[in-house]
Amino acid sequence: MSKSTVKTDNSFLADKVGLRVDHLPAKGDITVLDCFAGTGRIWKGVKTRTRREIKILAMDKRPIGFHLPGDNIGWLMGMDLSRFNVIDLDAYGVPYDQLKILFERGYKGIVFVTFIQSLWGRMPNQLLIDIGFTEAMIAKAPSLCNGRGWDHLCEWLALQGVKKVYKRSHARKHYFTFTM
Repeated sequence: MSKSTVKTDNSFLADKVGLRVDHLPAKGDITVLDCFAGTGRIWKGVKTRTRREIKILAMDKRPIGFHLPGDNIGWLMGMDLSRFNVIDLDAYGVPYDQLKILFERGYKGIVFVTFIQSLWGRMPNQLLIDIGFTEAMIAKAPSLCNGRGWDHLCEWLALQGVKKVYKRSHARKHYFTFTM
């Protein structure tokens, strides 16, 4: 694998932690559904910096400490999301399916997202279709349709009713948050 395609856990960890610290609920309990938890380094860092009590329910496909194992799509579709005031989608790539479920289910709370366009920059076809591309357009000119991934994602979020996004970026890695 070339260096540009290697998946790395928590590159730019300080930015991920800082974004969360700056945008947590101002007061009250913090209950996080961490859908791509990994080893939990991000939320450990948040707890250390804020000294607030934060309850976390972790999910991951990998065998890590205590967590809900498996694909988070099924969990997101079936669980009571109102128990959480923060949902974290720190994914490799574009967590379109997870975001779509949150919007369809009417989740209310803060969402933290990692959005990474891979080396070839492919966006989920359905996201592109949702913002007005056709399957024929995507098939005929995939580079053109996928070239402005961050802009396309922002357009899709606006269609879902998101009015303000806060982000930190490094090249094609975007760490952002918004409130639903």
